[in-house]
Amino acid sequence: MTFTLQPRWLVALLALTSISPHTAAFQPDLQQQPFRISSASQPLGPTTYVKAQRVAIIGAGAAGSSTAYHLQQYAANATIPLDITIFEASSRIGGRTMTVNALDDPRYPAELGASIFVSVNRILVDAAEEFNLEALEAGADRPSESKYEIGIWDGKEFVYKSMNDDLGFLNMVKLFWRYGLAPLKTQRLMKSTVAKFLKMYDEPQFPWKSLTDMATRVGLLGTTASTGWQFLKSNGVGERFGNEIIQASTRVNYGQNLGLIHGLETMVCMATDGAMAVEGGNWRIFDGMVKKSRAHLRLNTSVDEITRLEEGGYQLSLSKKERHGVCTQTEDRFDSVILAAPFQYTGIKVSPALPHQPDEIPYVTLHVTLLVSPHRLSPKFFSTPTSPLADQDFDSIPEIVITTLPADLDLGSSPDGVGPTKVWSVSTLRSIPVNGSTQYLYKIFSPQPVNATFLSRLLDFSLGAKEDGNDSVDNVDKRHVSWSYEKKWHSYPYEYPRVTFEDLNLDAKGLWYTSGIESFISTMETSALMGKNVAKLIVNELVEKSGSDLN
Repeated sequence: MTFTLQPRWLVALLALTSISPHTAAFQPDLQQQPFRISSASQPLGPTTYVKAQRVAIIGAGAAGSSTAYHLQQYAANATIPLDITIFEASSRIGGRTMTVNALDDPRYPAELGASIFVSVNRILVDAAEEFNLEALEAGADRPSESKYEIGIWDGKEFVYKSMNDDLGFLNMVKLFWRYGLAPLKTQRLMKSTVAKFLKMYDEPQFPWKSLTDMATRVGLLGTTASTGWQFLKSNGVGERFGNEIIQASTRVNYGQNLGLIHGLETMVCMATDGAMAVEGGNWRIFDGMVKKSRAHLRLNTSVDEITRLEEGGYQLSLSKKERHGVCTQTEDRFDSVILAAPFQYTGIKVSPALPHQPDEIPYVTLHVTLLVSPHRLSPKFFSTPTSPLADQDFDSIPEIVITTLPADLDLGSSPDGVGPTKVWSVSTLRSIPVNGSTQYLYKIFSPQPVNATFLSRLLDFSLGAKEDGNDSVDNVDKRHVSWSYEKKWHSYPYEYPRVTFEDLNLDAKGLWYTSGIESFISTMETSALMGKNVAKLIVNELVEKSGSDLN
């Protein structure tokens, strides 16, 4: 899932001007209860009652919420009665979308997880509109106090800085002076790649039963088969632009360098047109989907085991976390089950054993640190002998610092690829008035936890006796860091090149899986798309056998 905000200058440069989201068709809102077949679909005679198919969805993130939402829509259109239950191990909806309030003040919400979606993300855009959620331009609250909006830092120097006048003539001149035609080549390459991807939304491609086959049909398998570097070089994109601009984007979005991440995910990082976020948090989209689905929601409930029954259907063994740490064990039976979470992190036992269990794939460990401080980013931190900065030259430090590797450092496909910068990004999200003074809300992405020593250098303050011997952020004196929040995520897979993807149906019966798409593209939108796809496949199967098996 994309965890970052995109700079507006990059949005302007790489605008997808020829592609716009489609409006979802109206779907009737019907209760998910057993109901009578209407006279429009049955001859006159005795009323026929149809047993509702019971569907379990494991996970209330983007994929699970979308599955429930689209199941309700497709089933209602087909007059197929469904009884949907969502099991979520945590206490909230949203999965890897999560919002907290800076200073515990609801006026200052901040995304801890997936932060943006873009205008070509049809499902998210349409859902936000349907649920009357206000989508704001990404970065709208940024203070714009610095001369520069964004800078790309390689640990030695800023290799590129864009001015806060994001559409200004000088920014465009700087880009083309430094990178030649590489920006235009990248734009064309990204647009052609996105056009292929968008075919997956519509007939005759949608719905698909095999992601591998679908990637082949729309012409994207070659894109996932190569690294970002290989894909860019084969399409004539210059190395300097790749290292300084594109790699900075893959690092801030996915914590991966171009020598590791595949070509398709590389292009996803450059599709920034219309970057937006829902006011109050992107999780509200998925909360709206769950409510619209009329599903039974079981929070704090883990699925321990899925047992396929000889007579058909599945029995779920469940653990419900109660108050005071008490856990109650129950069982429930369903006709179909959708596993809408990475299999390796669920701890679920499946019996009998699956013909092919989803592969365990490595996920990026991402540490997200939010903090509020009266200090601005320190010029001393970014000053080097080869690129000196005056101690009080705050205007020279961009409000968003994203990172890349020095040109002479090649870490290849190493997952430990952060290099000398130690962090993926440091972003100034907004200014906050506190007791008559101005403080700043920062977000830091890093592969390791941020500590007090690092912050003292980044923000230029002295550690006192209170912090001595305890290097945790929450131990920093409140004069320097008035509020902080840290979260560790398994945020997205390492997007190694590959040409095969996980099956959607795990047992050739009624056990479905959505997370295979994350090795293809890992975003809120693609997870929601896979949920929609699985929902359509399930309803299509029910329609095919509705003449006998459902009565």
